[in-house]
Amino acid sequence: MRILHTEWSNGWGGQEIRIINEIVALKKQGHEIFLACRRDSKIAEVALKSQIPIFYLPFRGNVDLYSLFRLFLIVRRKNIDIVNTHSGKDTWVGGLAAKAAGVKFIRTRHLSNLISTSKLNFINEVADFVITTGESVRSLMIKRNRIVPSKILSIPSGPDEKKFSPDKFSKNEAKKYFNLSKDEICIGMLAVMRRFKRYDKFVNMADYITTVFPDKNIKFCLAGDGPQRELIKNLIKDKNLSKNFIFFGHIDNTPEYLRALDLFVLCSDSGEGVPQSLMQSLMMNTASISTDVGSVRDLHFGNNFTLVDKDNQNELNHAVKKYIDNYDIAIGPETREFMVDNFSERVMIKKIQDLYKSLHANFQ
Repeated sequence: MRILHTEWSNGWGGQEIRIINEIVALKKQGHEIFLACRRDSKIAEVALKSQIPIFYLPFRGNVDLYSLFRLFLIVRRKNIDIVNTHSGKDTWVGGLAAKAAGVKFIRTRHLSNLISTSKLNFINEVADFVITTGESVRSLMIKRNRIVPSKILSIPSGPDEKKFSPDKFSKNEAKKYFNLSKDEICIGMLAVMRRFKRYDKFVNMADYITTVFPDKNIKFCLAGDGPQRELIKNLIKDKNLSKNFIFFGHIDNTPEYLRALDLFVLCSDSGEGVPQSLMQSLMMNTASISTDVGSVRDLHFGNNFTLVDKDNQNELNHAVKKYIDNYDIAIGPETREFMVDNFSERVMIKKIQDLYKSLHANFQ
């Protein structure tokens, strides 16, 4: 099949990582895949390194006629079978171009933010199929946005089980790689520094923990970058916690980082589907705490990680305290086994490819 992905975003997070991973994996299956994105975007930079053919478009808005016409021509000239769109602006432009060209249009919805119920917001309804990254998002779009249940499926973004394998290196080796002491309790986040990730709650938790455990050697690790970076640094400084925090910035060696952590924390209050960072942490068998947000519950199996109320700072604080109080409790292999069997990249790619084949077969 010949597939065109569109992406308006110029950032770099779970959404963009999923697109690249899907394209690379399906190229290995023999499909010809293209990407339309903005010239100054991070995804364009990564796509070039991955030898993915790119078309640069401005995607200035929902009614960007220039981008729409260009996409229409690309679809026709490249004999595209399926257009898969990912953000709001490129979904309108890409979806309408696909419809005008007479090819299949898939809308992939990555976030859990509510979508307007206005009848004028019809682009998701005209899609031939909608993919969400979590069951809660799927349910909301059926209930609020008039999506036919048979035309929407949740396919979470799955980590590569070979890459995210705790057996590849010991925790002490991973800590050494990041210049962390094996005697330190390392508690960390991994996320783009955006408001909805609620780094402020993580800092507030760190303030509480350092007060409760003044004699313990605890380091709070932040991996990622983004528009909130300076605000987060200032908040840490205001609380006199600078010596307790380490900023790693953007990292590419994510498995090693998650292996180095003793506890992974996700503090988001909105915007999540099924967070890739939490999936990666669980696949690395790293103890994890997450706010109950988006479709996080899709990953909850027994006691594989701790869920806390997204609006309750004290609940987060006490969950971390409980972990430190029981620091020596071993994490069994069941968590990783559950992730590999249900949320690995291999499972994701099979579901996506099966969907593409079904749509393509029905179209011919």
